Amino acid sequence: MTSRFGVSRMPFIVVFSGPSGVGKSTVVDRVLKHVSNFVSSVSVTTRSARGAERDGVDYFFVTRGEFERRRDGGEFLEWAEVHGNLYGTPAAFLAASLARGANVLLEIDVQGGMSVRERYPDAVLVFLVPPDLETLKARLRGRATDDDEVIRRRLENAKREIEYFKRYDYVVVNDDVERCADDCLAIIRAEALREHRTAAG
Repeated sequence: MTSRFGVSRMPFIVVFSGPSGVGKSTVVDRVLKHVSNFVSSVSVTTRSARGAERDGVDYFFVTRGEFERRRDGGEFLEWAEVHGNLYGTPAAFLAASLARGANVLLEIDVQGGMSVRERYPDAVLVFLVPPDLETLKARLRGRATDDDEVIRRRLENAKREIEYFKRYDYVVVNDDVERCADDCLAIIRAEALREHRTAAG
């Protein structure tokens, strides 16, 4: 985007991470409704679709064999195994989006966040946390998509994932979705105005 004074903004990546059940998808959906020139990358996964999730919209759902073929072919910017399922971010989509000047929003786990930071040091990393683990447990049960053993594993993983927050640029508590989304929007708007993302021409 270029101003009448010849100042343009360089595209950048925003990563949202946080434990399963913290509300990442809900917050990201609200953020995307209020920002311009942002695209959301759709991850590839081997897990089954939940509820009303749609292939190519929420995720690209593939077999483990297909995922491994793409991974071994170097098609992913980052990939990780989470709760027994594989997840990956298509590298070509991200590179093409940045090349045409679009900002990219990624909703990925902490392993992916660290991989993106390594490849794109200028990426903005935002970590979402629940008010407490009891709230997270209630949210996971409220989804009614996992049995007790899966929920137990997700809570154990959440404790480990939360330890990563110090490696992120921002930490936002999701105790109220609208307030959390507003905080995330404030981060994005401020980051877009950073001096190093500005070019005169």
